[in-house]
Amino acid sequence: MENVSQANQLESIESLQSTIRKLENALSQMTQNGANTTLVKKRLKAVSIGLAVLENVWNQSPYDYTPEDLAAASKVITGLFPSIQTSYAKSKAGSPQRTLLERRMKALKLAVQAIDDLTT
Repeated sequence: MENVSQANQLESIESLQSTIRKLENALSQMTQNGANTTLVKKRLKAVSIGLAVLENVWNQSPYDYTPEDLAAASKVITGLFPSIQTSYAKSKAGSPQRTLLERRMKALKLAVQAIDDLTT
């Protein structure tokens, strides 16, 4: 795993925590509306695993996921990139939305890298 500054580590952890909150809110709304929640649950689990792995790598926090969980999380997170990149392309330069998306992409890339390092 590449060397990541303390500031970037904190930024990435906060970004993933924000993503998790967003997914939890979406899951709650969808459950109330009776919508299919399978995809949101998969994404929530994957991002949670990504956060746990980064916290393990950077802060030696324990995590309790199997190699299968890690592989599935890496695949789901990787699948998020096209939609994030599309939103990024539509956002205005210098906007808060673009900054949020940049941080989210960076955090998710680091999570995938950390997961892949653990599984290979």
